[in-house]
Amino acid sequence: MVVHIKIFKMKILKSLLITSVLLTGLSGCKESKIGPLTNNTTPPGPVTQVSVVNEPGQVKLTYNLPGDQDLSYVKAVYLLATGEERVVKSSFYTNQLIVDGFGDTDEHEIKLYAVNKSEVASEPVIIKVKPLENPIFDVFRSLKVLPDFAGINIQAKNTTRRDIAIIPMRKDGYKGWVPFDGIYTASDSISRDIRGLDTLSFEVAVVVRDRFLNQTDTLFTTVKPLFETALPKNRYKTMSPSIWPGDQRSNYSNAGTADTGVHRMWDGETVVFPSCAYTPPTVTDAGPHSITFDVGQLAQLSRIVIWDYPETINGLKTWFYRGNMKNFEIWGSANPNPDGSYDSWVKLGTYTSVKPSGLVGYGDLSAEDREIAAAGFSWKFRVDVPKLRYLRIKCNQNWMGTQFLMITEVQVYGNPN
Repeated sequence: MVVHIKIFKMKILKSLLITSVLLTGLSGCKESKIGPLTNNTTPPGPVTQVSVVNEPGQVKLTYNLPGDQDLSYVKAVYLLATGEERVVKSSFYTNQLIVDGFGDTDEHEIKLYAVNKSEVASEPVIIKVKPLENPIFDVFRSLKVLPDFAGINIQAKNTTRRDIAIIPMRKDGYKGWVPFDGIYTASDSISRDIRGLDTLSFEVAVVVRDRFLNQTDTLFTTVKPLFETALPKNRYKTMSPSIWPGDQRSNYSNAGTADTGVHRMWDGETVVFPSCAYTPPTVTDAGPHSITFDVGQLAQLSRIVIWDYPETINGLKTWFYRGNMKNFEIWGSANPNPDGSYDSWVKLGTYTSVKPSGLVGYGDLSAEDREIAAAGFSWKFRVDVPKLRYLRIKCNQNWMGTQFLMITEVQVYGNPN
């Protein structure tokens, strides 16, 4: 009987203990608050000695910070042309702040506040600013919409390298204006192709806007694409002999087990090694590396799309790297001299590969850089030449700074008629 009483008492004690813990937890939850860790209700002093530098579409403000020990940041509050209130903040580690988003050159009122760690703001310092013209208007004035093979080409200059969007549209009967895919870039030199169009005249409209939805007027024009077609890869061939005089042999890795010959450029694979034309990196004393191939038919060649081989660096596919060509030439011939000399060839173009992002670090890429490289680079040929059949690609410098090359796939376009 004593044993039963002890067990009963232990159960009661355990139940009381659990109830106490739960009540303590609930009580703790009720008392917890989210907010500043400090509680200083005294506003900090205002910023002083504010200087203004008006820039295209934005304004740079420089100021003296107040001496309050618990200063957290400075914020600017102002209205955009849309009526939306914009707030820009800058920490107390700097005395500068950029207010942006302006689509006009009118005078705007900016309220500057110093804010402490308790989120208490100072009295505002009110200043007047007059931003310079938004960069989208410079981009708009430089716009060109040109007829191209099987499509149109849109060109523009974006000298400030701001993030902009170019929105092209076409007139499509009762549907009205139908947009093509927009061009979103911060590149300073813009040249984008819209392909897959018929060779009939049609109306095009183009506008430029920024990330704040400021927008230019509309450029209207009429274009008529030129005829071209993809030359079928089942006709592409290596030259005979397989190593054309003056060209570099293929680089065979893994003791000769990885075939990286010229013919790998038309096997349909754009990523996986060893499916690429790969000349030997160890050959550094023979001048520019070149490769030559036969497209299988005479045609008025218009362009070539080249997919560079992507190295895998830290788990990411990386272009603008190693044997990817940076500066190169492409030559064409209808009947090449078998001795490999260039006297029977015509230069179709000299090309430079540029990262759209403008990043200069070796291996540093933006999402835009990766997206464009993965889609392949389209390189246009001169059109003032006769029909050709053979192509020679000469790498003057790769991204590594040497002259070997790595091309994973090609597609040649033209008019064989």
